Amino acid sequence: MVAAAPLPKIDSVTAPFWEAALRGELRMQACTACGRLRFPPRPMCPNCQSLEHEWRLMSGRGTVWSFVVPHPPLLPAFMPLAPFNVVVVELDEDATLRMVGNLVASPDGPINEVDPGTIAIGQPVRVVFQRVADDVALPRWIAVEDAP
Repeated sequence: MVAAAPLPKIDSVTAPFWEAALRGELRMQACTACGRLRFPPRPMCPNCQSLEHEWRLMSGRGTVWSFVVPHPPLLPAFMPLAPFNVVVVELDEDATLRMVGNLVASPDGPINEVDPGTIAIGQPVRVVFQRVADDVALPRWIAVEDAP
């Protein structure tokens, strides 16, 4: 973990996502009226405006949609680890669901352990979680070597 790194603000809307992450599960809100998945969590479906939803378990698999190497990092806490990658991953269940994180070689490895030169758009990845506080486990991504 990065010392003094900002942690997510957990509220009543986002709490189920973070509780699932602590269990090593990737769950997404799904509208029970229209069925659409949504991320980030929010009280109302942006598609049909329903307030009803459930939390669905995802496969945790996706592909790198894009990535950057911030120079310099926007947040001072990340300066000692620069350069590092920031990937945008689209989930297998819905290509419109995209999550931002780091591609790492191990669940608890530093954010700079993967050479950005080895990352490719379309690269298959799977989610892993790193516990960074009592109530926060951050989703991260590991390359899938033999993706189906």
